[in-house]
Amino acid sequence: MQPKTAHSARALRSQGALAVLRYVHAHPSATRADATRALGLSSGNAAEITTRLKASRLVEEDAPPRTGGRGRPSPTLTAHPDGPVVCVVDISHERWRVAAVQLGGGLLTEEAGHHSGSPTILGTLAEHVSALHTRYGRRLRAVSACVAGAVSGTAIVQASGMGWRNVGLDPLKPPGVPLLVGNDASLAGLAEARRGAGAGARVVLHLTVEVGVGGILVVDGRPVDGATGAGGEFGHMPFGDPDLECPCGARGCWDLEVDGRAMARALGRPAPRDPRTAAEQIIAAAASAPASRTAVAAAAHALGRGMGALVNALDPDVVTLSGLAPALAERAPVALESGYTAALMRYRRSAPPPVRPSTLGAQGPLTGAADAAFDVLLTEDGLDAWTSG
Repeated sequence: MQPKTAHSARALRSQGALAVLRYVHAHPSATRADATRALGLSSGNAAEITTRLKASRLVEEDAPPRTGGRGRPSPTLTAHPDGPVVCVVDISHERWRVAAVQLGGGLLTEEAGHHSGSPTILGTLAEHVSALHTRYGRRLRAVSACVAGAVSGTAIVQASGMGWRNVGLDPLKPPGVPLLVGNDASLAGLAEARRGAGAGARVVLHLTVEVGVGGILVVDGRPVDGATGAGGEFGHMPFGDPDLECPCGARGCWDLEVDGRAMARALGRPAPRDPRTAAEQIIAAAASAPASRTAVAAAAHALGRGMGALVNALDPDVVTLSGLAPALAERAPVALESGYTAALMRYRRSAPPPVRPSTLGAQGPLTGAADAAFDVLLTEDGLDAWTSG
């Protein structure tokens, strides 16, 4: 039975318990000794805190394998088998995923499928979320949705690739469970900054190319996502041809210069129904077809120029790339580098921020959405709710 007193909640907050819990989440399978050193705790305090976290069904200690060395190895801190769980709903242009994630980012269950682009898919997704709510009960602490579009609050205000406008995601919210909604590129950037290619850097600029360009600036592990959560819509900055109108309603958007629409246009083809698949095909063809190689190089150069402009404005320590951006960089490295360098202010060119491909890949948005949900749980109020429920 879980503790239900105010005293137990205060005990969890005291003496660094919240810090230990956050450390365990950020460093899956860390040992108690690792947490003790990183947080500056005494071994006695660390043992006491761990005991309380175990009693509250938040962490578990696993005995490490014997190494043959002297002394007793420190136990590994992991998610408690009856601990809190978050549900992640990932809605991309043609696919969806619904997953249950535990402390530390471990994936417990996942369902996936395709959709036609109609908002009616929300009914199917709501059924999957409801099933997880039934399975986990009060252990399910939040639903975190990541979507391929601009968001405000719990609504998708614009998802050009799917043709969605002002679509609320409240159907995904089980009774009594908070709902968070974020842009998929922004959440991927959050994950890369904390756990991926940007880990260890203070200021990370993340860019992804799917249908257009998205991303986020992450400072000290926190996304700079604006007043309503719609920050990071870098693809709608006017880095492109002002004669081209974007589906968003603006003209000259950077989106139209770097994805499958730009590459198809360079090849004299009509705008593709699925810009991402078109881009993949053209990038693959660039290995042997000169016209495709030229189209890819133009997109890579446009990506580099916009990237340089953002570096000038935002001053990151590192730039991370996901989606199709790493493939563009790999297939046309000279074009990307020349665009990047030419756009940089002169004083930055001798030591520009390094550009690194994603290490999380397609798992980035899901990982970031889970982290955003645990950010809400791993607070004093979140632990109060867990221990008093």
